[in-house]
Amino acid sequence: MDEELKCPVCGSLFKDPILLPCSHNVCLACARNIIVQTPEGETPPHSRASNSDYDYLDMDKMSMYSETDSGYGSYTPCLKSPNGVRVFPPTLVHRHCSITCPLCHRSVSLDERGLRGFPRNRLLEAIVSRYQQSRSANVKCQLCDRNPVDATVMCEQCDVFYCTPCQQRCHPSRGPLAKHRLVPPTQSPVAGGQQMPAATLRKQGTCADHDTVNFSMYCVNCKTPVCMKCLEGGKHGSHDVKPLVAMWKQHKCQLSQALNGVSDKAKDAKEFLVQLKNMLQQIQENGVEFEACLVAQCDALIEALTRQKAKLLTKVTKEREYKLKVVRDQITHCTIKLRQTTGMMEYCLEVIKENDPSGFLQISDALIKRVTSSQDQWVKGALEPKVGPEFDLTLNTDPLLQTIIQLDFVQSKVESATVPPAPLLQLEKCCTRNNSATLAWRVSVSPSNPIEGYVLELDDGNGGQYREVYVGKETVCTVDGLHFNSSYNARVKAYNSTGVGPYSKTVVLKTSDVAWFTFDPASAHRDIVLTNENQTVSCNSYDDRVVLGTAAFSKGVHYWELIVDRYDNHPDPAFGVARINTMKDMMLGKDDKAWAMYVDNNRSWFMHNNSHTNRAEGGISKGATVGILLDLNKHTVTFFINKQQHGPVAFENLEGVFMPAVSINRNVQVTLLTGMEVPKNFKQQ
Repeated sequence: MDEELKCPVCGSLFKDPILLPCSHNVCLACARNIIVQTPEGETPPHSRASNSDYDYLDMDKMSMYSETDSGYGSYTPCLKSPNGVRVFPPTLVHRHCSITCPLCHRSVSLDERGLRGFPRNRLLEAIVSRYQQSRSANVKCQLCDRNPVDATVMCEQCDVFYCTPCQQRCHPSRGPLAKHRLVPPTQSPVAGGQQMPAATLRKQGTCADHDTVNFSMYCVNCKTPVCMKCLEGGKHGSHDVKPLVAMWKQHKCQLSQALNGVSDKAKDAKEFLVQLKNMLQQIQENGVEFEACLVAQCDALIEALTRQKAKLLTKVTKEREYKLKVVRDQITHCTIKLRQTTGMMEYCLEVIKENDPSGFLQISDALIKRVTSSQDQWVKGALEPKVGPEFDLTLNTDPLLQTIIQLDFVQSKVESATVPPAPLLQLEKCCTRNNSATLAWRVSVSPSNPIEGYVLELDDGNGGQYREVYVGKETVCTVDGLHFNSSYNARVKAYNSTGVGPYSKTVVLKTSDVAWFTFDPASAHRDIVLTNENQTVSCNSYDDRVVLGTAAFSKGVHYWELIVDRYDNHPDPAFGVARINTMKDMMLGKDDKAWAMYVDNNRSWFMHNNSHTNRAEGGISKGATVGILLDLNKHTVTFFINKQQHGPVAFENLEGVFMPAVSINRNVQVTLLTGMEVPKNFKQQ
């Protein structure tokens, strides 16, 4: 009940609460702080306010009036007070003033009576008094470690009771705590040392218009208590009025009946909370049990895989031992034969050295037969290994790995439903063009649940992690903005209401080695004129204007050339690269988003952020060729004028995404040449 008894403005227990027309309550002192002044001449809050806002004492502006005729307006909370309520100094007069409820944000104008026009909520005041009495009975300090003593103060913001030493030590009245309200544990009047019953503290309500007259009747039309004088000549004279006591009993009965219904709902809510708390315990226990079951199942799979691994290793061991035995036996046999043959050869050589013809002829026939027989022993295949070093064993783990990847919990809600199968990439329709890749796919078998969409994933072109590049229902997708001269792995999967299906097989797509592009009419300055299928550029202005290319580079080495078709009156065209947001109405390189070389008929300069460097001799004329070599691996730009190299130059901040760029005026016309290899005479300095 604490929140019901605290003022929404100050956050403390209500003190002298008044009842606003919206049935919410505020302290009388707080009500004075949230009064705002209505500009003089404005209509009451029954009509919509003008579009202009009013600045009250240099504070935040707010609209005070409603768009309806209900008499209430809008209220914008702010952080001007701890409770988010706009607070104004109590210096405003009641004329042309209004007050806004901090809870429902509705505003109502004050009449000549000011805040006295709002009734004082005496019942709420009495309830607060009783509540304070019930809390202050034998209240002990909540911060004393041992033998707590009686509390002397209570902080209404912290809702903590302190004795004097603990308050001075733990809750000093300085810093952020200085704004907290410290009150005695009891604020009720005391008679003879005993707290008086709340009922004896109440005063009978008096009429706000007639201070000395008590309420005796109840106006049904205005829904407010009135006195007899209000009925005699006041505005309630023609209204439907009833005795105050009768209406009091009637409304008490209605409130009791309404409370019975709320009590039933509260009882159901308590039972529901008990059910939820029990469910927390059940979820915790079931979770532990399910985790143990999952671990046991995975351990069983690992154990089965370990047993199968042992069997396969046994087969490999047997195969290895067999091959080793065959080779060892062959080595032994070949060694013996080789030793015998070598001994016979040495003996024959010694015989040949002898000079006794008759003795030689006695043994020559036998030796010739032995040599011939020994030669026949080295038949074809005798000097070839009987086994090879390779193992003719192949283990296909792809199906098992795919099954492990797809291992998931079975959805018991839809037993007949299945996830979509792996899509089939249509390789004949998959292709690359420049730095774009197009992929197409289909599903061979329709699942029981319709497919809701597909997810296409590509890696980073360097074999890194996959990332989603498309999610939708289409079966053909073109991905732009890839790196040139890079190989991308692509895969796709389907999903439906049951879940996500397996991935398709991976396809590798290689982007173009060199860049093919044109000038971009969409980003060009309005004075730029493009012809020859956007490959030739001229200008209608005497001032320099910028045009970008359609290609965007973020890594790699790229080269392109420009042919000077027309060159009159020695202008200074600039060639280079730029970010997409570079200035288009000035020479290329004058801002910090372009890196360029500008050249006249005699010499050239490098320029970035209006800084001119590296002056070099050699200019351009009609028919000249200007080449640009962008190396994003080394963050350099090299220029070529009629094949003569200028640079490379390492510009600052040459990282990110860059586009080819040119700036010219009406005295120059150039044509773009793309898809070119790096010049063979390029020298990297």
